[in-house]
Amino acid sequence: MAITHVVVLVTALLCLPCAVAVVVCADTLPLRRAWTRGGRRETRALRCLDRHLNGTGVALRPPTDRPCLEEVAADLRRLRRQRSGGPTTGSALWLAAVVRAYDDRLLIASEAYGVQHHLNELEGMDRELERMRVEERLRAAGLQLR
Repeated sequence: MAITHVVVLVTALLCLPCAVAVVVCADTLPLRRAWTRGGRRETRALRCLDRHLNGTGVALRPPTDRPCLEEVAADLRRLRRQRSGGPTTGSALWLAAVVRAYDDRLLIASEAYGVQHHLNELEGMDRELERMRVEERLRAAGLQLR
């Protein structure tokens, strides 16, 4: 009987601090989880905002519908990985959508860097070769695709 009491007492003493911590911090856990979900998105938006800020004041450039170049580069890297492997190779429709999105991001990046392209006019293997040429020109201009 005494051993049972000792085991219960030791277990209660070991678990009591954890139970108190859960009760005290229970209201901050959902906030912490929500912050980590939206934190990356907000950090990316703040970086874009820093680029848009003028050095002399707080005047912003006129807003555009286009994403900042950091986002375009990240999208290009992600779409490039998806084109080369993963679930996109199993579905022709999904692969076509990924290639279309990749081409759209290439167009945005090439316009931002002033790289000539003919992606809209070409089809098939010619278009693939044009993608490779545009990627190489963008790399030479300073965009990191890998």
